[in-house]
Amino acid sequence: MAQVEKRGGLLRKSSASKKPLKEKVVLMYDEIFMVVAMSQTEDPSKCSPRFWEELFLMKVNLEYLEGKLESLDGEELMKIKDNINCLFQHCIQALGEEHPIRVVNALQTLCALIRGVHQKNKSTSGFDIINMLMGFDKAELCMKNLMESLDSLLCAEGSESLKSLCLKLLLCLVTVTDNISQNTILEYVMINSIFEAILQILSHPPSRREHGYDAVVLLALLVNYRKYESVNPYIVKLSIVDDEATLNGMGLVIAQALSEYNRQYKDKEEEHQSGFFSALTNMVGSMFIADAHEKISVQTNEAILLALYEAVHLNRNFITVLAQSHPEMGLVTTPVSPAPTTPVTPLGTTPPSSDVISSVELPLDADVQTSNLLITFLKYSSIVMQDTKDEHRLHSGKLCLIILTCIAEDQYANAFLHDDNMNFRVNLHRMPMRHRKKAADKNLPCRPLVCAVLDLMVEFIVTHMMKEFPMDLYIRCIQVVHKLLCYQKKCRVRLHYTWRELWSVLRLSTNAGQWKEAASKVTHALVNIRAIINHFNPKIESYAAVNHISQLSEEQVLEVVRANYDTLTLKLQDGLDQYERYSEQHKEAAFFKELVRSISTNVRRNLAFHTLSQEVLLKEFSTIS
Repeated sequence: MAQVEKRGGLLRKSSASKKPLKEKVVLMYDEIFMVVAMSQTEDPSKCSPRFWEELFLMKVNLEYLEGKLESLDGEELMKIKDNINCLFQHCIQALGEEHPIRVVNALQTLCALIRGVHQKNKSTSGFDIINMLMGFDKAELCMKNLMESLDSLLCAEGSESLKSLCLKLLLCLVTVTDNISQNTILEYVMINSIFEAILQILSHPPSRREHGYDAVVLLALLVNYRKYESVNPYIVKLSIVDDEATLNGMGLVIAQALSEYNRQYKDKEEEHQSGFFSALTNMVGSMFIADAHEKISVQTNEAILLALYEAVHLNRNFITVLAQSHPEMGLVTTPVSPAPTTPVTPLGTTPPSSDVISSVELPLDADVQTSNLLITFLKYSSIVMQDTKDEHRLHSGKLCLIILTCIAEDQYANAFLHDDNMNFRVNLHRMPMRHRKKAADKNLPCRPLVCAVLDLMVEFIVTHMMKEFPMDLYIRCIQVVHKLLCYQKKCRVRLHYTWRELWSVLRLSTNAGQWKEAASKVTHALVNIRAIINHFNPKIESYAAVNHISQLSEEQVLEVVRANYDTLTLKLQDGLDQYERYSEQHKEAAFFKELVRSISTNVRRNLAFHTLSQEVLLKEFSTIS
């Protein structure tokens, strides 16, 4: 018996004749588009009353449907606009069906329609997309019904496959244009909010594990719709969320994605160090270490980083999540396989692997007793900030510093950063350099978290003295350090931190070299620090000589300082403990517009609808009567 081969919607018998046969669903698609040749627009159901009912019982051929739309020119597409509108409306009606297979096929058809029409409208405004999909006169009602159906499906205790497809459809809607602020379809998403549905996914552990990543990326994109031009309800609602379970759920999703990135980088680093190139560099020296390190790279995840920024920037309650440890991530247990569901590829700039979403959370590093979102974020930052030559890593590095700026300005964040009772061992990644060896991970001390933040800033400052000087990033690093010092002065916090690496400009000013003049200027600016050293050093030495003491205790040094403080002369400098607070709209709007555009493009590129296996769906929906 001849075997049947499927290719591009065609069924071909492998016989001598090789006459191509089309799937029935493809024939039905052709009926919808057949009106082009006939120059008329008739509803296909006029000839076949059960046309729409049968269509949604058949497996969607995404490739053929999208290809068919792309093959039509603008004039041909306009001739079948009424039929496209009709198909779009019937898809929305099918979302209310009791049979899940029809709902799944309707969701996939909607995605194909949106993507296909978008390809034909790249150079035009969003209004053309609305007209082509729904028609201006019916757009408001269509989108209201669509958003209500999606909200119900996301909140219901139903199929995980349906929820996954709903999120994919929403991400498809949001990213239909590169500049999401020009996507007028989102006006209807603003009016018919799904914010509560997103929060429910994040607060419910099973849903969060399956769909948390997509939900967080979706929320981050919706928050950025026309954020500088009008009142965005998603911004308003996100800023006042105070439910602990929801905020912790969002933090956990972000921590998982960043942990996955850190893990992938560490795996590649270990693979690289144990490989042939590592053995070669050990023989010939380390002169190519920096170049070798550039090859150890994992694609950055700006989408999840944007979500973290919006949470930190907009919601002060989220600050508490940064310091809370995640038991789910800390427990080293055998992953429990979840019930079989439709395979889903998480979406975003660089989606984490499926095991991060569907299984128990990743265990912590062996040398860390407890961890939290802030530690995970600092480790992530230490990786992406090593190499800022790549555009994506440059954007990630800049966004990391903006997030740290927001944290450094927050009073509560500073309180737990400087808390002596909250000590952690934070293993930051350090750039391999010729003049230093890699620090042993096990020798890291437990210190307040602010020390890790300062370590990160100092590490960037001392390792990026390059010809194309990253001035913007340097300024941001100095601003973070300055704001932390302002808090320490205001709250009289004395931090036990080794400043030698950062304040080594004096060494350069006394040596002949290209940096001598610049270092001398900086050293001169430290007039008060030099005055203190020059004033007290002789006094301390004299005290030790008179009392025949080789090494003074802290109490004895303090006694000398108190006795000679009145004779110390310092230059009065006002406003050193003042700084300009961070403002996104006035200084960072252009950066975020470009960043969101890049994220939107990547999310759309990574959308995958073909992962749904019809066999899996049939098994999942085996209860259909």
